[in-house]
Amino acid sequence: MTAILLQAGTVLAHEGDRVKVLRDHDILIVGNKIEAISQGLTLREGSNGRVIDCRGKIISPGFIDTHHHLWQSQMRGRFGNMTFMEYMVAGNIQSFNYTPEDIFWGQLAGCQESIFSGVTTVVDHAHMTYSPDHATEAIRASASSGLRTFFCYTPIRRIRKWTSDEPVDYDEELLPEWWFSTLESLAKAGPFGNGRVKLGLGFDAFNLSKEVVQDVWAKCRGLGIKLFTTHYVANSMKNSISLLKEYALLDSTTLFSHINGLAPTDAETLLRHGAYFSSTPETELQMGLGEPVAFNPDLKCNASIGIDCHASNSADILSQLRLGMQHARGAENAAVVARGEYPRVSIKLEEVFNLGTIQGARAVCMEGDIGSIEVGKFADIVVFDASSPNMVCAAQEDPLAAVLLHANVGDIEMVIVDGVVRKEGGRLVDVGVLDGIDGAEGEGLSLRDVSRRLLESRERIIERAAGQGAGRAMEFLYETFG
Repeated sequence: MTAILLQAGTVLAHEGDRVKVLRDHDILIVGNKIEAISQGLTLREGSNGRVIDCRGKIISPGFIDTHHHLWQSQMRGRFGNMTFMEYMVAGNIQSFNYTPEDIFWGQLAGCQESIFSGVTTVVDHAHMTYSPDHATEAIRASASSGLRTFFCYTPIRRIRKWTSDEPVDYDEELLPEWWFSTLESLAKAGPFGNGRVKLGLGFDAFNLSKEVVQDVWAKCRGLGIKLFTTHYVANSMKNSISLLKEYALLDSTTLFSHINGLAPTDAETLLRHGAYFSSTPETELQMGLGEPVAFNPDLKCNASIGIDCHASNSADILSQLRLGMQHARGAENAAVVARGEYPRVSIKLEEVFNLGTIQGARAVCMEGDIGSIEVGKFADIVVFDASSPNMVCAAQEDPLAAVLLHANVGDIEMVIVDGVVRKEGGRLVDVGVLDGIDGAEGEGLSLRDVSRRLLESRERIIERAAGQGAGRAMEFLYETFG
């Protein structure tokens, strides 16, 4: 069994919710788990392992992104001046123009950006299920990338024909037989990627009847699915919190995204049932979804952080944590100043760090496996170069401040997922593409290779979209989305 010894680093460890800084400490990884955390550790004699000098480094748990749409990579750059419904036309429903091959390259690139940014686990709300092959190609890409993910298989409105001359023609059947048979076959075959890629359910189809929704949940639970995720934005979507409560389906396996504009009664319902939510500050602020609520004092114990659309903004989770924190601090101080009081900082760095680590693990019901650096947990680890121009001195003063206020993606020197080094020396390692969702690993592809294939895919998608009227798409969305 392979071993990795991270030697003499500054470790950000957890004792419950408290972050404990362990300076000059070693971490021994054996296989895919952390075997020891101490000083003066050595590799076992004759072991197949490597020693990595971490002097001048900060060693952090891998970050957990609890809401993302990983397939959208080819559309990066097109949403900079768009709000929510414009994004829905230019982005969300563009899966119509993706073949399964396009999904593979978009998904792989999305996974790689996450790893590059220090994210080791992603909840992937996979709303691109045009066919069984679209789903299996996305899973193959996720498994190939090395990322730990929940592939949340999602029923969607599937467009059949889209021009500028006539109304969009779409399949009114949200849950055809093949959707269920694919779900069943994936559940029986999974997990994938040596256990890293698990199946979940993504669901927003609350225009379906109570009986149908309950049946979907029952089938998923019967197949062993343990994570259910859904969007919630007040005044823009069906009230999924209220409906899931009414349907007796709401519990700690439910993960909501956004929850902007949450009513007090819904907040109480969410907390009482032990459900978590994912706040995605950048897309929420840009797209007009409302004020991010990650640091709402009444809700923050059930909060986690997400990226949402890496096609609209970067997958750098440090930016999301920083933006959410400073927005909340600004809102709090605006209220304080309005009362004639001095500004203050009540949101502390420790709770911000926890939002991206241990609370993310709780949100996906994996607190015993990920989210902190502890013996027995999976080796999902990020190593920062604390001697970089922006981190030096900050790292010596307060490693948490160095990571949350001064670090950027360029400071992430190494990323380890499930005991395997996926980024080293600040660069992604080559990825071995699997020949099937549970197949053998093939020849390694460099980042340059993936980028070339992604750009070729982007051109094909643009060609397919020619002549598709945005106005017709908006009509379709208002008819089906509400």
